[in-house]
Amino acid sequence: MGLFFLPSMGEEKIEWTEGYNLQWTDFKAKTAVRYGFVASTSSGIAYSYSYREVNGDKKIKVNVVCNFYPQKSWYSKNDATDYILKHEQTHFDISELYKRIYKERINKTHFSDNIKEELEALFYQTEDECVAMQHKFDTESDHSKNKKKN
Repeated sequence: MGLFFLPSMGEEKIEWTEGYNLQWTDFKAKTAVRYGFVASTSSGIAYSYSYREVNGDKKIKVNVVCNFYPQKSWYSKNDATDYILKHEQTHFDISELYKRIYKERINKTHFSDNIKEELEALFYQTEDECVAMQHKFDTESDHSKNKKKN
């Protein structure tokens, strides 16, 4: 199961990096078994930007990251397996994929003077697609119960 939150400043997070795989010790939220799932990953993309104009030339710098949020991610210690952890890692990887899609969209956009609104619109379009993909992954894998679709 994947839950997605807009990050708050100062919140503990793990940025997606090549070669790092989540460990059960990264999941620090109180277990929420009432949802009927074994685990839940909270991950998503975030961005910041700076803008300045030099001699009529727009200089835009956008920083985009993909984070896992330990304090919002949980698992049932009694039911945790390597297989379930791999499923949760895939949720994090899907978020990273959409970070890359967002960056690509930014690179292809010719921004007007409404940079803030345009970045935000691209972000929410990408975020909506990411959430849809996360739900599709959980639906097709039946929240990791269908091992052929996981």
